[in-house]
Amino acid sequence: MPDWFRRRYLDVLGSIYIYNEHRGYTAIDRVIEAIRKRSPDDIDLIARIEQHRADERKHYMMFRRWFERRGVMPLSVDRTFGHIDRFVEIMFGTSITNLDTQTVVDRDELFERLCRVISLTEQRGYRQVETLLASPLVRSDPVLTRIFTIIRRDEPSHWAPYDDWLHTHARREPRWWERAVDSFVHAELLFLKLPFLFLYPWTRRRTDWADAGEVQTSGTEPSMPVPIGG
Repeated sequence: MPDWFRRRYLDVLGSIYIYNEHRGYTAIDRVIEAIRKRSPDDIDLIARIEQHRADERKHYMMFRRWFERRGVMPLSVDRTFGHIDRFVEIMFGTSITNLDTQTVVDRDELFERLCRVISLTEQRGYRQVETLLASPLVRSDPVLTRIFTIIRRDEPSHWAPYDDWLHTHARREPRWWERAVDSFVHAELLFLKLPFLFLYPWTRRRTDWADAGEVQTSGTEPSMPVPIGG
């Protein structure tokens, strides 16, 4: 396998993942804020979603440091390459940016739909990470392999609070058509968008980090638990 192919593939892969991790934790911030307003006494649900948010932020930072160690910025990708972006647009008819999160959380029939979307997205992410960890291209980079190993460990706790809310409130599980939408979004990204990004040589790199200017409330940044010499 030519080295340029490997470098380009990992570059594209890392750029898509760092976008999705950042989109994930910033969107979850809005969900947490809305739940605190609606159900301030639901301490357990809030705490579990806060942990989900913390993990997404940690994953973002691991990819950021992976790029920093390589001496390059991620490719400049937008919501076109976001799984949750596309899923939300199909299921709610609007972008995450324009979604009225408070209204969604306040209305049970909308919140249960959101719970199913998040749960399916996280479960899809888990399966995709398992596939990537079996890839020789990914395993050729020890640091990236370690990052995906950590993500695989964290993922199951991410869909659990949303599934538990559905079960506790006697709400239905995802139906076949919702799973079909998830599969469509994944296939669209994997077989159309990712190859296009790989083959399109004029994609610019970001000039700043997605979290530039954000105020983090978790105290300190998570350390990157990967081998220094990888």
